[in-house]
Amino acid sequence: MNTIRVNDIDVRYLVEGRGPWVTLSHSLTCDLTMWDGLAAVLSPDFTVLRYDTRGHGGTSAPDGSYSFEQLAADLGGLLDALDVAQTHYVGLSMGGMIGQHFALAAPQRLRRLVIANSTSRIPPEAGPLWDERIAIARAQGCAGVVEGTLARWFTPGFREACPQAVARIAALIRNTPAAGYIGCAGAIRGLDITARIGAIAAPTLVIAGAEDPGTPPAMSEAVAAAIPGARLEVISSASHLSCIEQPEIFNRLVIDFLKG
Repeated sequence: MNTIRVNDIDVRYLVEGRGPWVTLSHSLTCDLTMWDGLAAVLSPDFTVLRYDTRGHGGTSAPDGSYSFEQLAADLGGLLDALDVAQTHYVGLSMGGMIGQHFALAAPQRLRRLVIANSTSRIPPEAGPLWDERIAIARAQGCAGVVEGTLARWFTPGFREACPQAVARIAALIRNTPAAGYIGCAGAIRGLDITARIGAIAAPTLVIAGAEDPGTPPAMSEAVAAAIPGARLEVISSASHLSCIEQPEIFNRLVIDFLKG
């Protein structure tokens, strides 16, 4: 693990492997270790860059509101600092939202784009849910959002069959700084870029979990329909963290797509 100064924050990152660059971006309340499985299978053929988003893991968690423009600028600054001219990009949930913004802000830097378990718009009726989660995090820290998050992120069968995997993610959620959760959740709450993503030019793969209540397949369908030429794949028996719940299928979809 290394740390580098980007946009007035310290960003923790990890580089492994050899070959074309691919950048992995995690979900809200996780960190770069969410990608351990995918990084291991990509690193023989790619130079894999993983990093902790602003407010998460070993990256600084400043107080105040965050924006997706800022989070995309953090990514661009990290690539600048590491002298990465072009990269493939894989983002899940919040990471997929950052990827859409980055694809619009810096199209010349993006080779192929994977948007997993994500959306381009949070409907207004979901606003109070996000307000409630932010209020819990403000009052109790992220320990207060662990159980509700796990219930949305994994199917009941996976929680029963794989308690160690679920416990590992629970610890990441619990240890997320409240300021980071509040800042990023505020950005997610206001997300609405469906009308803009038709300008994304990179070849795009959209992945959904068939049993994901947080970003259901219909949201991925809307993203795939809006991005020219995008392909949609729906993973059965998977909820929100499809890369953890169905890693073999998820990893194969990503590898085959990136190798093009």
